[in-house]
Amino acid sequence: MKESRDGIRSSRHSKSSSVSSLPLILDIDDFKGEFSFDALFGNLVNDLLPSFKEEETDISEGHSNISGNDGLSNGHMRAPSDAAKFAQGLSDPLFPEVDKILSLFKDSCKELVDLQKQIDGRLNNLKKDVSVQDSKHRKTLAELEKGVDGLFGSFARLDSRISSVGQTAAKIGDHLQSADAQRDTASQTIELIKYLMEFNSSPGDLMELSPLFSDDSRVAEAAKIAQKLRAFAEEDIGRQGIAVPSVMGNATASRGLEVAVANLQDYCNELENRLLARFDAASQRRELSTMAECAKILSQFNRGTSAMQHYVATRPMFIDVEVMNADTRLVLGDEGSQASPSNVARGLSSLYKEITDTVRKEAATIMAVFPSPNEVMSILVQRVLEQRVTALLDKLLVKPSLVNIPPIEEGGLLLYLRMLAVAYEKTQELARDLRAVGCGDLDVEGLTESLFSSHKDGYPEHEQGSLRQLYQAKMAELRAESQQISESSGTIGRSKGAAVASSHQQISVTVVTEFVRWNEEAITRCTLFSSQPATLAANVKAVFTSLLDQVSQYITEGLERARDSLTEAAALRERFVLGTSVSRRVAAAAASAAEAAAAAGESSFRSFMVAVQRCGSSVAIVQQYFSNSISRLLLPVDGAHAASCEEMATAMSSAESAAYKGLQQCIETVMAEVERLLSAEQKATDYRSPEDGFAPDHRPTTACTRVVAYLSRVLESAFTALEGLNKQAFLTELGNRLHKGLLNHWQKFTFNPSGGLRLKRDITEYGEFVRSFNAPSVDEKFELLGIMANVFIVAPESLSTLFEGTPSIRKDAQRFIELREDYKSAKIAARLSSLWTSSS
Repeated sequence: MKESRDGIRSSRHSKSSSVSSLPLILDIDDFKGEFSFDALFGNLVNDLLPSFKEEETDISEGHSNISGNDGLSNGHMRAPSDAAKFAQGLSDPLFPEVDKILSLFKDSCKELVDLQKQIDGRLNNLKKDVSVQDSKHRKTLAELEKGVDGLFGSFARLDSRISSVGQTAAKIGDHLQSADAQRDTASQTIELIKYLMEFNSSPGDLMELSPLFSDDSRVAEAAKIAQKLRAFAEEDIGRQGIAVPSVMGNATASRGLEVAVANLQDYCNELENRLLARFDAASQRRELSTMAECAKILSQFNRGTSAMQHYVATRPMFIDVEVMNADTRLVLGDEGSQASPSNVARGLSSLYKEITDTVRKEAATIMAVFPSPNEVMSILVQRVLEQRVTALLDKLLVKPSLVNIPPIEEGGLLLYLRMLAVAYEKTQELARDLRAVGCGDLDVEGLTESLFSSHKDGYPEHEQGSLRQLYQAKMAELRAESQQISESSGTIGRSKGAAVASSHQQISVTVVTEFVRWNEEAITRCTLFSSQPATLAANVKAVFTSLLDQVSQYITEGLERARDSLTEAAALRERFVLGTSVSRRVAAAAASAAEAAAAAGESSFRSFMVAVQRCGSSVAIVQQYFSNSISRLLLPVDGAHAASCEEMATAMSSAESAAYKGLQQCIETVMAEVERLLSAEQKATDYRSPEDGFAPDHRPTTACTRVVAYLSRVLESAFTALEGLNKQAFLTELGNRLHKGLLNHWQKFTFNPSGGLRLKRDITEYGEFVRSFNAPSVDEKFELLGIMANVFIVAPESLSTLFEGTPSIRKDAQRFIELREDYKSAKIAARLSSLWTSSS
């Protein structure tokens, strides 16, 4: 096409030189492919406009470097030398080629119209051809579809025929297979009947049997056939036994089959024994293939149970007595020696490891020999636990009687319980190891539990009995120590000796901690033996109750012993109370004895406070132990935790009662000594000093100083021992008793003004001391005492002003006023009566 276009262009170039316009030749190929109207137009006019084409080229090349020159209005650049040409061109036509171009365009239009007509004609012809071809194609497709439908129909008929033939062939094959099976069954039945007739010959005569039953190389086949014959004969006998025999032939047949069954049984027994003997011989030589062959044949006799049991029973660990004796020596040590739980634990670990290794080796043989190794492993493991382990446990664990408990010197119940725990734990580990090795369907954990069932029956009672035995032994030990100390202090005075003995019988927190340690060990065993939460909670509750009983009894007895010391001190005080008319020597001796009794009372007071302190510490230890170890085991069972808390409170109530009574006795002891000091040290002149012109003595009296010193010394132990509400209640009660005792004591004296100042100083001293009690009610009472002491200081006419703000103390104040030295001389009674009357 490119060549044709070049030819057209050359012809156009030749025609453009003539003035007249010749017809153009446009080719249809110019419009094919990538048609461009601009290219077509350019090809038409480029020959007629060569000057414009050249000028465009020049402009494009030189436009960038021309500047400052004159230009025409159409943009073409010209040189200054072209001015003449420009002037000449003004008279010529501006576009002389326009006529040629118009003529060219007209000719092009005509040719284009002709080309369009040609194309339209071709299109019409093509449409006609396409229509004809489409009609032919449709006809051909219709004929093909009809042929395909016929072909599919033929295929369907062929498939149906093939299927019918296949079914017929399958039925024929089934019939042939059934017929072949029936023929084989019939042939086998004939053979079986022939063999059955041989066994039915005569009772016990097995010498005339077929060679099959005596050939060692065909033992497997003989065993299989014998089992089939015996099953057939036994089934026939059973059927004949159920049906009522109506003819003689049936009875005869039954009797004949019974003979066959008996002979078959004898043969099977003989064959089984022969196979077992061969199995044993192969086992001695470690010929696993022969053993496996025999085991496979023996599996036809009772599923091989006899072979399995025979193999397990012939293991050396079950038949060698020396093995069992070695087990006993390894665990229990030499005969006559006392085995300890730690030695038993080591021995059991070694023995059970040996047993596990032995079972593991046997498992390898069993897997290679027996067709059902899991059943054999089940029998083996069961035999290990029931024979070897049980024999050892029977020697190790002898359940003691709770009536005749073994003595503590031989270990007591605790040794048995520790041995039981060690044996149980180690045997459980053995069960897990055997389960890992393999034990078939055997419930090895359940079997292990059954080994200890007799020991777990009544287990909580043995724990409680052991705790009671330990407690009794500990109390006997403490009493022996106390007795030894008492005997060593025989040269000491009775009261001092009693105090020494009492100090050595004090409550010991170490002993209570030991009780808790015993209980904690027992709780650990409860957790080991009790798998169910309910059972565990019941056992834990029973064991913890034993601890509560022990601690309650121990601290109660300790408090009672401390109270006994207080009672003895009180008896000593009462013994040396003398009348008023005694000699001076007797009074001096009594005073010395009273000092000794006071020392005993003070020592008893301190001992009791120490006992109370240790009692509180012991209860705190028990409560902490309950919170940390017991409560979490009781919570899974409804009500168990609350019941134990109630039991704990009930158990401690007896100790609380003893502590309360002892604290009351402590107050009595303190007040008795206070009264003794006041009686011995308080002089009449302390509050009625002579008016000799000297300045009054503002120091507290000797009696006050001694009493405060005594109280400070003796109550130091109370401040340390008591805490919280107990401390507050004790000190409040003591403060009230001290207030009352001082009031009663001062009623024995007469006061002048200087004595009143001395009394006020004593009251201040007492008040400052009792302020350490932190008891507001006691502080208030001593403040009122200070106010009432003013009745001895003021003039009689000023008494009425003292009680204007505190009318509540008027009664006690009146008792104080009567103790004034000038009560009668100043006629204070008359003054007070008029005062009380006017105020009321």
